[in-house]
Amino acid sequence: ASGKVREIFELDAERLLLVHAHPDDESIGQGATMAAYVAQGRGVTLVTCTRGEQGEVIPPAPARLAADQDDTLGTHREGELAAAMAALGVEDHRFLDAGTPRHYRDSGMDVDARGMVVLPDDVRPEAFALAPVETAAADLAAVLVEVRPHVLVTYDPGGGYGHPDHVQAHRVSMRAVTLAAESPGGWAVPKIYWMVVPETVVRDQAALLAGSDNPYRPT
Repeated sequence: ASGKVREIFELDAERLLLVHAHPDDESIGQGATMAAYVAQGRGVTLVTCTRGEQGEVIPPAPARLAADQDDTLGTHREGELAAAMAALGVEDHRFLDAGTPRHYRDSGMDVDARGMVVLPDDVRPEAFALAPVETAAADLAAVLVEVRPHVLVTYDPGGGYGHPDHVQAHRVSMRAVTLAAESPGGWAVPKIYWMVVPETVVRDQAALLAGSDNPYRPT
């Protein structure tokens, strides 16, 4: 986290709750902020919406974990996430479907001819992106009422780069805030922050990708 962002968090909050789509999103996005909160003795709760079952496996050694082979990547990533939380000192982590009869699975993603991130054609019915927003939001609202965070952090409406699960996490988080505030004995979250990428960074990345064969290049 930048010094300015950290200053805002320190002024506004005691308990921080983050909503992320997949394991490792939290460490990439707010790992330093989470560790700083813990070091200051403040409460940190991470809610992860899926187990990242559809993630791309690049190294050859763990290739069999992939969804189109043994389909055990989710279990592997649960272990990675637990290790990350231990390293950051975060003791309160939970999956969104914990304690419910539901299973929110990583939806996966594809890139269309325009270079836009979209749902894959073979998306599974239990995919998080297909879950009713009201149902998933109720699951998250229960956590908000329990934890009573002063700050909630999640994705912007576009999900950062458009991943369907990131977009869904935004929708679910925003609806959950309303449900939590309206519930008996509920909790109105004082501050909500969206993760955004500065326009200058986006432009620099687009310039680097232009003319390449990267599927995310601008068209």
